[in-house]
Amino acid sequence: MSEKTITTLFVDIGGVLLSNGWGHEFRHRAAGKFNLDKQAMDERHSTVFMPYERGELTLEEYLKKVVFYQKRDFTIREFRDYMFSLTTPHAGMINLIKSLKRQYGLKVVAVSNEARELNAYRIRTFELTGVIDFFVSSCYVHLRKPDARIFELALDLTAAAPDEVIYIDDIQQFVDVAEEMGIKSICHAEYSLTRDALAASGLTIMLDLCEAANLNNL
Repeated sequence: MSEKTITTLFVDIGGVLLSNGWGHEFRHRAAGKFNLDKQAMDERHSTVFMPYERGELTLEEYLKKVVFYQKRDFTIREFRDYMFSLTTPHAGMINLIKSLKRQYGLKVVAVSNEARELNAYRIRTFELTGVIDFFVSSCYVHLRKPDARIFELALDLTAAAPDEVIYIDDIQQFVDVAEEMGIKSICHAEYSLTRDALAASGLTIMLDLCEAANLNNL
């Protein structure tokens, strides 16, 4: 029996299209900038990050528990603006997915663990609506990976069968969950490897030299 045609891409945002939103490295950079105790910040973060990413806490509520549980010489706005400023785009991956979407008529869906305010900033600032059709973000659906139900919801919303989907994520645990559901998955490490893995699944990019130069603008 021949393989099903791929109609849909599920794509993580942090670590694939953009830098991670608020991971360990960025928290420590913020702790250094604002002269905070890194260990205390990590311990407090660990107690609330799951409800925060599920949309059960606002950013202000999260920061009051993790940073502003005592008086600081900077404001929540100043800290929030620094948090937001840390995100950078992975331009090569954004252009790759955008080009595949156009070439094959794919549906592209973000399946990601993202907190609401940071997610909205990242979508707007990096114009992700230009490549992603809709966002199954943990803060919107109140489920977060590795819960398989977030993938089930994405399948329901796209009306796609698992074997019509390729999922791209930089975390192996999340890739494993998707694969257990019959979704072909790629653990993203770098642009060229992911491009080649997509090509091996039938999604070969075909560009002229001008487009190729833009696509590889990593």
